[in-house]
Amino acid sequence: MARGSRSVTSSKWRYCHPSYYLKRPKRLALLFIVFVCVSFVVWDRQTLVREHQVEISELQKEVSDLHNLLDELNSKQGGHSAKFYFQRKAEISHKTVIDDPIDIERREKVKEAMLHAWVSYEKYAWGQDELQPQSKHGINSFGGLGATLIDSLDTLYIMGLNEQFQKAREWVANSLDFNKDYDASVFETTIRVVGGLLSAYDLSGDKVFLNKAREIADRLLPAWNTPTGIPYNLINLSQGRAHNPSWTGGESILADSGTEQLEFIVLSQRTGDPKYQQKVENVIVQLNKTFPDDGLLPIYINPHSGTAGYSPITFGAMGDSFYEYLLKVWIQGNKTSSVKHYRDMWEKSMKGLLSLIRRSTPSSFAYICEKNGGSLSDKMDELACFAPGMIALGSFGYGADDSQKFLSLAEELAWTCYNFYQSTPTKLAGENYFFHPGQDMSVGTSWNILRPETVESLFYLWRLTGNKTYQEWGWNIFQAFEKNSRVESGYVGLKDVNSGVKDNVMQSFFLAETLKYLYLLFSPSSVIPLDEWVFNTEAHPLRIVTRHEEARVKNNEKQKPFPRLGGRKEGKSG
Repeated sequence: MARGSRSVTSSKWRYCHPSYYLKRPKRLALLFIVFVCVSFVVWDRQTLVREHQVEISELQKEVSDLHNLLDELNSKQGGHSAKFYFQRKAEISHKTVIDDPIDIERREKVKEAMLHAWVSYEKYAWGQDELQPQSKHGINSFGGLGATLIDSLDTLYIMGLNEQFQKAREWVANSLDFNKDYDASVFETTIRVVGGLLSAYDLSGDKVFLNKAREIADRLLPAWNTPTGIPYNLINLSQGRAHNPSWTGGESILADSGTEQLEFIVLSQRTGDPKYQQKVENVIVQLNKTFPDDGLLPIYINPHSGTAGYSPITFGAMGDSFYEYLLKVWIQGNKTSSVKHYRDMWEKSMKGLLSLIRRSTPSSFAYICEKNGGSLSDKMDELACFAPGMIALGSFGYGADDSQKFLSLAEELAWTCYNFYQSTPTKLAGENYFFHPGQDMSVGTSWNILRPETVESLFYLWRLTGNKTYQEWGWNIFQAFEKNSRVESGYVGLKDVNSGVKDNVMQSFFLAETLKYLYLLFSPSSVIPLDEWVFNTEAHPLRIVTRHEEARVKNNEKQKPFPRLGGRKEGKSG
């Protein structure tokens, strides 16, 4: 309600005061009081509604005026920066009216959870990769690159935790050292460290993050020096020696080799140096030479021949993010013809995914099978619960019929994934599930390590459909984490989702992904809008930049800081 609007109606309330009726018969006076007061309450509510409608009308007029001014500026100056500014102002004006008080309360709860996790990490594991909350120690699971700190940068920024962000920034500037005699996973280092630093740069405009991203990427580049350009999956950061894990028989892993494209393309765009983009795009060129009609690749690829070995096909572990990046590189390139081959490959893969869909009995839960040779296995990883969000995001690139078909499938799969959580005593999902005739789903591997995939899909479906059911499901999952995983010094996973026995690790992706997606699930859609940003597979948002054939690497302009939600609406933070 507008300031001062209460004074317009305040004089009428004198009729509700008993003294006004002292000289009247008591029964009549009391009845009259009730009648008058009820009438005024109704009248006052109607007035408030009218005032609110006027406010909405005025804001809509402001939006219209801004668009008209934008058109005028663009016609006179061809101004792209003006377009961004006025669209942002219009979105913010609109959202300040409809931001739900329940959403505000819930995201504050998620923000408090992030603070609890961060303060615990800061106290017991500062600069180390991950915190062990039960024993209150830090461990270096990724060679001592500060994985949790770097993974958390954009979450801190988006939540408006300014003091925490600045302290982390100083550590990156002064203490982050990549000269480690350590065999690092190219995949994990790319999605967590390169992606985290690039996202912090895109959000804040601070070049210290871009410079550090380039420094670690240069140490990873020798991994692509193979006969085909399909990378080895491990590299010693100080010596530059690259190789594959012994347990793969010398083969490269599909997801590990096909989930660097987004970060390295963005790095080339931001620095103007094409070498990063050339390395990762060559991988897609090689895979596309023998890409099957159903778009499904086994999880092992020979880096010398470029051919796929005999191994499982899955949208779970070791396959998942390859398919995700086919779609997201197309989105990050703003869906132009220069990135259309990514979309074409992804659509082939979606045809293959449809061939893996089965439904359980008796409840008809849709699930994604795994494939071994010619046979299907009725098993689905929780990791594969990223797929509903991916399918929903990609569904809008189809024609009307196919778009609805894939969106409906995404919603079915999200219901299954939500029930992975609801089917256990702790209301937290196990690592994978099996489906048996007449028995629906049962937990296979029963641990939970704070994974984000289901919440990620709920976020996309809420953003794309506006259906608040997905917010309710996400809130239920958050409450289950609060009940079962929160401890005195952070958050831990569960060794068993049936018994609730806890482990002793706070995974970095809990801060990078799980809490970020939960926070965004209860934030206005103007916070990291999906038409301006794309999330890497570690939930690090990267700006969308239009790709053109004639200038595939040209965007080296200074980044403008992204406005934080906390600074705009929620006051001081941290």
